[in-house]
Parts: sequence; C-alpha cells; structure tokens
Amino acid sequence: MKLLFSTLLLFVGLTLSAQTKNPAIAQPADEVNVFLGSSGDHGQMSPAASYPFSMMSIGPQTYPNLHMGYEHKAKTFLGFTHNRFEGVGCQGSGGNILIAPFLGDSAVVDLTKANESAGAGFYQVSFSNRIAVKIAVYKNQGVENYSFPQGKKGFIIDLSHTLANKFVAEEHELQTDGLTGWVDSRTTCNVGIYRVYYAIRFNQPVKFTNTAAHKLVVGLGSQTQQVQLNIAFSSVDVAHAQAALTIGDFDQLKSKSQQGWNEALSRIRVKGDPAREKLFYSLMYRTIQSPYLISEPDGTYRGTDGSLQHTTDSVYNGWAIWDNYRTQLPLLSLLYPDRYKSITTSLANLYQFGKKDYATQHEPSNTVRTEHAIVVLLDAYRKGYKVDFNKITDSLIAEVNRLDFSHPDKALESSYDAWALSQILAITGKTELSNQYKQKALGYKDYWNKDFKDITKNDVDRIPARGLYQGTVWQYRWFVPFDIKGLTELIGGPQTNIKQLDQFFNNDYYNHANEPDIQVPLMYNASLEPYKSQAMMHKYAVDTVVQYYFNDNSRGIDPFVDVIYQNKPDTYVRTMDDDAGAMSGWFVFAACGFSPACVGWPVYYLNVPLFNQVELNWPGGKSFRINVVNYAEHNKYIQSVKLNGKIINRNWLTHQEIMQGGTLTITASDQPNKQFGLADQWISDINLK
Repeated sequence: MKLLFSTLLLFVGLTLSAQTKNPAIAQPADEVNVFLGSSGDHGQMSPAASYPFSMMSIGPQTYPNLHMGYEHKAKTFLGFTHNRFEGVGCQGSGGNILIAPFLGDSAVVDLTKANESAGAGFYQVSFSNRIAVKIAVYKNQGVENYSFPQGKKGFIIDLSHTLANKFVAEEHELQTDGLTGWVDSRTTCNVGIYRVYYAIRFNQPVKFTNTAAHKLVVGLGSQTQQVQLNIAFSSVDVAHAQAALTIGDFDQLKSKSQQGWNEALSRIRVKGDPAREKLFYSLMYRTIQSPYLISEPDGTYRGTDGSLQHTTDSVYNGWAIWDNYRTQLPLLSLLYPDRYKSITTSLANLYQFGKKDYATQHEPSNTVRTEHAIVVLLDAYRKGYKVDFNKITDSLIAEVNRLDFSHPDKALESSYDAWALSQILAITGKTELSNQYKQKALGYKDYWNKDFKDITKNDVDRIPARGLYQGTVWQYRWFVPFDIKGLTELIGGPQTNIKQLDQFFNNDYYNHANEPDIQVPLMYNASLEPYKSQAMMHKYAVDTVVQYYFNDNSRGIDPFVDVIYQNKPDTYVRTMDDDAGAMSGWFVFAACGFSPACVGWPVYYLNVPLFNQVELNWPGGKSFRINVVNYAEHNKYIQSVKLNGKIINRNWLTHQEIMQGGTLTITASDQPNKQFGLADQWISDINLK
C-alpha cells in the first residue's frame, strides 16, 4: 500500500512538472524575447525594462552607440538610461538620466558584460568586476538593485545625457537620499522639446559631489554591498513624480509588471508551432510600447503647449503616426477599445493645443510625428469611437490647406488626408465643403498620371528619385488606398492592374524595410486574383524573400535573401526600423489572418492565419475565435470561410463583425481557390460614403 501511494505521488509530481513546462499553457509574457531586433541596424529595438504604454523604460547604454543605445553583441557598458522611443529612425530617441555604477576612488566607469538576461518588464546583467544590476519597471516607476563587491564605490549620474536628441536644460534639487528635478531634451530628430519630471530615491543616505555641469557623483560607504534605487517619472511636475515613487523592490515590481504584460498580451491567444508563438508575442510586445499614458491618477496632465490641464479621462502622447497609422494604431483600436477611446480623444485634442506635424516646443513626452492623424480620427469614428469633429473642424481644414503637394509622394499622401477631410465633412453635414475637398483629393489623378503612370523610365526603381522620401516610383505609385477603384482605372483596367502588380513583386521592387508600400501585398484582394494576396501575406511574414531596398537610400548590390521576421537580435532587413510597432503590427495582423483594407474604413482583408487557432479576447468575456481547418505550413490559400457557421463568399470582414464576437472558420489549402473572394469584393472607392 505504501509503495502504491509513493508511486501515485511520483506520478502526480511528474504530471504537474510536465504541465508547468508545457509551452501551451505558458503565460504570454514568458514567451517574449526582448532581445529581438537589438543588434546592428535591424529594427532599432532594445531589451529595456518597460511597461505597456509607459514613458519609462530603463535599459543599458552600451559602447559603441546605436539607435537604441544598446548593441546586443557589445560588452562595454556606459550605464543605464531611463527612456527610449522604441524602433524609431534618425539616430534614436530618448536616453535621459544616465546612471553608471563604479568602483574605486577615481569615479571611472569600467563595466564589461559577463552575462545578461531580460524579459517583459525586467532586465538584469552582471559585469566582470562583480557589479550586478537588476531592473524592473511598473507603470511610470522603476527599481534598480545594484550589488557591489567590498571597497570604495559609487554612481555617476549624468542629467544631460541623451541618445541623439540634443540636451536643452535641467534643474535638480538634492536630498540626503536622492534627488528630484526635470530635464528638457529635443524630441525625435531634434524637432521639438519635451520635459521629463523625475524623483530618485536611494534606500540609504548618500553623498553628492558635483564634478561637471549637470553631472553628479554619488558616494557610498565602502562596506555597502547592496543599493536599491527607486525612480519615478511624471509629465506634470516633480510632486507627481514623488507621489508615484514607491520603495518596492525588484521582485515586487517585476511581478506587477509581468502581470500587466500578461494582461495586455492575452488579448490575443495563438495556438500552433511553439517557436512561432514566441516570435508572435515578441512582436506583439513591440506594438504596445507607445503612445504613452501621460495623465496622472488625479486627472492632471500637460497639453502640448505646456499648459496644465485636468481631465476625467486618460491622456496619451508620444506619436509616430506616419509610421504606424497603417498597422499599429488599427491593432490597438481592435484589441484595447477602452484604452483606444482615450487615445482617440488625446489625438483629437492635439488640435486644441496647436498640433504640429512633428512636435511642439512643449511636449509632455518624447514624440516623433503626427501626419495622417486626420485619417486615424476618421478610422476611429467609423469603428465606433466618439470624436467631436465639430469642435476641431476648423483646425482640420487649416491642416489640410497647409498640406504639401510639392513632391510626387507628398501629393499622394496629402490627397489621402484631403479625402479623409471630405469624409468627415460629409459626416458632419457640410456637404458643399465635403465636395470641395473630395475634388482636392481627386487631384491625385493628375499627379499620378504625371509621375507614376509611365514605368518605363529609367529612374522608377531608384531611391531616391524625383525627391521621393524613402521610396521609389514603383513603391509609391500604389499609394491611393482610399480609391483603388480609381487607381485601377488609371493603371489601365483590371487586367493591366494585375499585370503591373505581378511585375512589381516578380522583380522584387517591393520594400518591406519601410512603410510606403507595406499595404501593396493586400492589393490583389481588390483585383481579379485575390488569392495572390493570400500568398503574399504568407511570403513576407514567414518565407524567404529577396529585398533590394534599404533605408540608407540605396538599392543594394547585394540583396537581403532571408526570412524577414526572425526571433533573434539581428532580425529584419538591414536598416529596417520597427517604427514604434509599425512593422511588428504588420506581422501580428498577418499572423491573425486579417489586415486593414484601408485605414479610414472599418474593413479587414482575410488571409490564412499563421496558427491553427487565433483567439481575440476582451474584458467581460467576449471573444472572437479564428479556427483553421486543414492547417499546414504551406497551406497558404483560402478554400472557404464560415462566419458563425454560415458560409460567406467574401474575403473581408468588418470591424463590427469581429468586435461582436463569434467564430471564423477558414479552410486552408496548398492550392488557390481562384473563385473565392470574387463574388462580393470590397474595393475602396472615393465615391463611397
């Protein structure tokens, strides 16, 4: 009997152990590889400890300098900084308040990495000189635990440090156990100015010495071996930073942070290949770093004119809209409706405070750019989010009246905004004005015929040509998302449209290293051969591709020949930025089996998901499940689709159909069903209302 009982205990123990290790029941935060895209010019991402939509992210500063301040292969560390805008261009963004531990009398930083580990919400590293650091971030506060060997030691704090943004000014006040103050720095690409208020507290008395302008040396007792530093940020004032400051230790903040990450990442549950699941959550993690929550729990916040404001809502800032309005923002609108309601209001309120295309001189957080905000607002409204257009109509009109049509690419981009304005004016009953801006949007046809129709010229595949921004004539000629019907007619009709799309992809003119043409793989959906979009979405998500174009304005002699999305530090095409979740968002949509057809319309085109099952979950218990029948790695074509058990003969869904919950069943095959998606097509048309 005793032997039987012992055997039973052993069986139960082994079963529980197996369940614990079963990747199928792993928490999403445990799947995240924060080192993805953190090496070389491959994504510009960092392993910094962060929290969803928090302006604080604490991470290592390595030598030599890269966009994100970190190079995975580097062994020399300069210290740790406390914010960064993930994945953006120019020369990186953020990097405020550099804190570096040192040993000895001379306050010389000598940090050589021995080993490191990190995950969603935390980062830790040990150095060859036996200093070790553990960091965690929860909301807008963080903790840094430093372990030292015996002997003299301390910290250097550089309050003027940035990655590439110019330092502007700072003020600070010292206490016996810490300091408070603010730092002004230039925003991304050094366009505007943002301010960070902070509070830093050590868990013991310290001695400060000024060594140079904006630099401090923090003296510690020679017997001290463990030091905890807590830090908090605010965009409002020092008092709010102090109020956010806690004395939570590493384990406490790490646990709270991972709980927050799990809650955010669990909005999508995928089932399939375990390695691909890890890739999926590592990329989804990148889509929920920004925009930043900048309002305080008591409702106070700073407008982009620097004014002190109060709200009963939540307020966000930190925009990269030109980059991510096609993918990341639509993804947030789908997964986080409560949060996106506030994001929409925050975006509309920019007009109240004097919106700029890039940044103002009084930003409450770091930010990039806001072109196409008008398209995002229209998109939000049509998805059911409240937008008081009447309150900002004059500002929207003034913005569209200032649009740049001086270059071919600008003309197409500006026409998109003019179209969005015409739609908004129609929604608000301003019919005459709506028609006026519709005609302005229709002007794209003249620009298109002039610069994009003739693809026999010898510069159509060059970066740069004709003053185009980060793209070629081939790549920009497709950018009329609001009127594919009209564009198809300009090209020469449905057959010529397919022929030229084939020519574009067959000659590898497509460029997934940047955003100007990332919607083009979806464009077969609006053609006579929609099955080709199913193949393209699969190809650029998980297959080997050829990429000739790079963001250093080159058509490379040696092309990239590989899979773009890989779960490793040097993923992505060389020079490809993640751009605040834009490129990660593209993959997340492709993996789920649907992508925005045209931002501004609540419609999604379908493809075969990259998993057997995808489930979207929202608070309250509502869910939308996508099941793939006959799933296999190379079964990339849709044979048939059922929505809630009913066969549908269309290759698109509406936002409402997804949000109301239910089940979508996609039957897959390795051979295309060339009739699927032809009977009931959704094709954007400037005359749609």
